[in-house]
Amino acid sequence: MTTRSTRGPRRRTAIVTVVILAILAVFVIRLTDIQVVSAREHIADAMSFGLGDSKKLVSKRGTIVDADGTVLATSVLQYNCQLDPKNAGKVKTRNADGTSTVTQWPDIAAKIGAITGQTTAEVEKIVSDALATNPDSHFAYLKKGLTTDQYRKLMELGAGYISCFSASLRTYPNGAVAGNLLGFMGDGGKALAGLEMSQNQCLSGTDGLLTFEKGKDGVIIPGSESEAPAVDGGTVKLTIDSDLQWYMGQLIQEQVQDTKSVRGTITVVDIKTGKIKAAAEYPTVDPNNVSASAAEDRRSHIFTDTFEPGSTFKGLTASALIDGASQTPLSTAQVTDVMHFPNGAVVKDATGHGLVNYTLAGVLINSSNAGISKFSERMSLDLRYAYLKKFGIGDGSAIGFPGEAKGLIHPAKEWDNQMRYDTSYGQGLTTTVPELMSAYTAIADGGMKMPLQLVESCTRGDGTVVTPKLPAPTRVISEQTSADMREILENVAMQASYSKIVQIPGYRIATKTGTAQQVDPVTHRYRAGLYFTTMIGFAPADDPQYLVAVTLDSPSTVRSSTANAPAFQKAMTQVLKTYRVMPSTTAPTELPQFG
Repeated sequence: MTTRSTRGPRRRTAIVTVVILAILAVFVIRLTDIQVVSAREHIADAMSFGLGDSKKLVSKRGTIVDADGTVLATSVLQYNCQLDPKNAGKVKTRNADGTSTVTQWPDIAAKIGAITGQTTAEVEKIVSDALATNPDSHFAYLKKGLTTDQYRKLMELGAGYISCFSASLRTYPNGAVAGNLLGFMGDGGKALAGLEMSQNQCLSGTDGLLTFEKGKDGVIIPGSESEAPAVDGGTVKLTIDSDLQWYMGQLIQEQVQDTKSVRGTITVVDIKTGKIKAAAEYPTVDPNNVSASAAEDRRSHIFTDTFEPGSTFKGLTASALIDGASQTPLSTAQVTDVMHFPNGAVVKDATGHGLVNYTLAGVLINSSNAGISKFSERMSLDLRYAYLKKFGIGDGSAIGFPGEAKGLIHPAKEWDNQMRYDTSYGQGLTTTVPELMSAYTAIADGGMKMPLQLVESCTRGDGTVVTPKLPAPTRVISEQTSADMREILENVAMQASYSKIVQIPGYRIATKTGTAQQVDPVTHRYRAGLYFTTMIGFAPADDPQYLVAVTLDSPSTVRSSTANAPAFQKAMTQVLKTYRVMPSTTAPTELPQFG
């Protein structure tokens, strides 16, 4: 039986125990609130009183890949390492048995050099030079651009006077392949050109932040960490084929050198989709070594240059005449090699001839300036101008490439007596490679002009896929006009003076060339003997699938567009092989040049 005297102490003990447990519970709850529930707010408070620290979590810039996923641009993690010259010296390390080992500075310098690829003398010189300049120096760069493995090995040395900071290095695995398109990065990770610039929003990541509290010994207090994670950049997928891009780059380099041109370009477009499969030029830039290229070669001339297109424009003029002025491939006009028009304008052909009765097809086959000028009188200037605008001349492209240029064509009311004829054969106005190629998609593909496309998609860090908004295809000419023009341009490839150079056995092809005088930017007069030459064409002519354009700036060994023919033939042959386009199974119809 429990007596009253024993019940009292027990009750008091129980009460005290309950009170202590309650107090402990309050402390536990409060501690949980401080370190877990409200950790972020308290860390922020500690930071404001200088009791915390933080570390930036560096995000990785996204990658650029080709149509098949081949990486063209990526970022790798590297380390920039530094040391404290004043404290550099011997290193004391503790062994597993509790003893210590002291390694002297020369031996440490040798170990550092073995890791970083420097000699012992070079490492020692970094320290001695820094101390010679400032005896109290606490900073000197050891080496930049070290790998993660090198960083780890340096840390394993136990030299507290070595510290490293991570940095992201932009690298281009294929070197100069597509360098003119990719662009490059500057100091501080700033996008300076090309797709690196235009796609920066997709490629850029968001840095994170790790905040924490430290004890007086510098050790992070467990549970005090608060992390806003880094979000890496997205992946930009292009429409180009990197293998085809490489081949075209080699080909245009060869052609520029053979013809002693200033520069040249080759562009390949899928006619059905408007997707650019290659856009190569020479000279170009290797984004891994930008300074090795001249400033003029660090941009894409395909997108940023304008030029007078010359006789490639006869294809547009002929299309307008057939579509809007009731002409046919066999319509005729009497032409001499020098035409004096009633308004005082004079137009000359490149080669002399007497009075001939050219068909419209014959005008394009012989690339007669006089002939297309005579035919152009059968359409009002306003209507011809309207057709050129429908073809997209002067409007640029849907790509939005950084620094992309637009051609210049003045309204018809501003054409003087000479310009009304010059514009029919591609002088007195300018265009760009993308504008010209987009216009020719309409000629080749049933009259529908396709917007060009270079970027396929952006896959963001969270997996969201964003595709570019492109304008809808637009009708420029009728299907019948397109069929007539395909027939005319195929006859150009069959009957022009360069026909044997461009033929591809088994395939029906269509071409048009252009040789345009260059304008002096100071005098605004045409330069004697300097030309911008173009060859554009598609295949198969009976079922157009791919469009190829080759341009040369100031070729000197051959000064006409015939200089472009060898590269065009090789380029189109490679395209047909790459995409396994079946040979033609039908024969072309030969059109007469004269009526």
